[in-house]
Amino acid sequence: VLLRGDYQFLSKFIMIMKFIKYTFIMALLASTVCSCSDMLDTKLTNEWSEDDTWTNAEKAQGVLLSVYQDVMISPDAWDGNFLDAATNNALTRNTGSSVYRAGQGAFSFSTNPLGIWSKCYNQFQQIHIFLDKGLTNDIRYSMTSEDNDRKIKQRLKGEAIFLRAWTGFQLLQMYGGKTDDGSVLGYPIVTHFVTPEESLHPENFVRNTYEECVKQIAEDCETAMSLLPLTYTGSDAILGESLFGRASGLAAAALKARVLLYAASPAYQPDNVVRLNGMGDYTVVNQTSYQAKWERAATYAYEVLQMSGMTTYAALKPKELYDGGDAQSAEFLFRTFIGKGHAIEDRHYPPFYYGNAQTVPSHNLAAAFPAKNGFPINDPRAGYDEENPYSCIRDNRFDVNLYYQGRKFGANNSNIDVAYGGKDSDYFNEKASRSGYYLAKFINTDLANFIKPLDQQESRHYNPMLRKAEIWYIFAEAANEAWGPKVIGPDCTMSAYDVIRIIREKSGGITDVTYLDEMAVSPESFAKLILNERRIEFAFENQRFWDLRRRLLPLDETILGMKVTRKADGTELFEVVPVEKRPLDNMRYYYLPLPYDEIQKNANLVNNRGWGK
Repeated sequence: VLLRGDYQFLSKFIMIMKFIKYTFIMALLASTVCSCSDMLDTKLTNEWSEDDTWTNAEKAQGVLLSVYQDVMISPDAWDGNFLDAATNNALTRNTGSSVYRAGQGAFSFSTNPLGIWSKCYNQFQQIHIFLDKGLTNDIRYSMTSEDNDRKIKQRLKGEAIFLRAWTGFQLLQMYGGKTDDGSVLGYPIVTHFVTPEESLHPENFVRNTYEECVKQIAEDCETAMSLLPLTYTGSDAILGESLFGRASGLAAAALKARVLLYAASPAYQPDNVVRLNGMGDYTVVNQTSYQAKWERAATYAYEVLQMSGMTTYAALKPKELYDGGDAQSAEFLFRTFIGKGHAIEDRHYPPFYYGNAQTVPSHNLAAAFPAKNGFPINDPRAGYDEENPYSCIRDNRFDVNLYYQGRKFGANNSNIDVAYGGKDSDYFNEKASRSGYYLAKFINTDLANFIKPLDQQESRHYNPMLRKAEIWYIFAEAANEAWGPKVIGPDCTMSAYDVIRIIREKSGGITDVTYLDEMAVSPESFAKLILNERRIEFAFENQRFWDLRRRLLPLDETILGMKVTRKADGTELFEVVPVEKRPLDNMRYYYLPLPYDEIQKNANLVNNRGWGK
């Protein structure tokens, strides 16, 4: 995974980054990672003198770029799977993968198959040593201009602060949660390089409150915004479009909007604000406090929507995910350049096209897409026919995400055939989809026979980790909770209803507002519509796993598939069948356990609810 930006610039750093990351950084971190893997016990050794790195601009910047490489991942980074495969959106055939184990509830007081604790704290160490050593007067990033040197250092500082905010949010997203006493905690905040002496006393570190973590991340985002350009434009070598892909002011603003949304969500309120009664069941105890968090999120999201480039909603262009080219995307605020090639197609194409069908969509997800007239398919007005399920014209995003029985496979001269005996069924290949669907999003099928054993063809893939559309969704969700579906909040010019109407028209091709009006009768019903819109908009962008948890939605929905049987006369029978159970039937699964080793080493670390000490 490479950072998208100036490729000539980055190519000069590739060897340096490897050198720094696997030599200097490993020396920097080795003494603790190897000894006791303490999340804070990372030491600077004398194996490299400071002159080797912190007086050399390329090596110093390589330390920061190595953090980029760590945080900017492929969308299917979980053993070659999308995180959606641990939700009701999808499933994986790889039963040894982390997402399969997560979907089967393989969490315990000593096990978290998705754990990122040590990785994130190592990133903090790299960020902090760069802030301490990489911006001093001992190092020059421009040998010809002091002003340019100052500008570069300002930008690099902004990038480092953004990366600290990003890393902090990853920790908060993974480990933030309620404890047995009903309080809500985040992660131990660290804003400096942890020295060897400090690391000898892990008892000095405690989990900060969830709100303290939110405050820290938000402040880092604000600092990054003050140091970075809103976007990278023009031909300037320091702040121009060749730097696109690095952290920007808009990316920092979007990250702050996201963290405020999480902070307002019911899962992350203490018991005196929201009481969790059972799976998918909670009671708001303090409406005033609860609503205030939603108002904060809505107000800030609206501020972001007034920023340059944010005022107009545009539908996702699927080709930007797999054939984006070098130009900037108008939609992506922070994205990974995965690289050229077809590795992602290798992993997720149907076996007939030389793929492994690693992650496949579920029928649960397929059923979430409404008809083109706006009604859900379980409403008779949708015109959905169970005997001919794909005859119903659906929301535009249906085809963006799914390949289904009878759909033409890209530019190939054949259609998907999952009926028994068909080329895309398990009769033909044991790797075939168990759900009757194949993945379309992120996958390049524009070229006939894109994957050939002896003919390498390339595609340029991107993973959008922050999108403009997300801010519109954040505003809609928060505004609905704060003020109601059709109420325009203070200093705003649109309501949650207005936003969802625009989204459904632009992204889904839905112009009929009949169903939208029916759902807008209450915040509760409209929230269900908004969350479904989030589900289908951000499918396979690894948000569903966290949305289920932050909104305290059921986690144990059985995964369904579409079984197709071809009769002797050539007609087809369609049957929705159960494929895989998800035994996530305990409230503790809303919050993931802290690493066992860290709990053992530090008696002050309180674990999340239901996971013991």
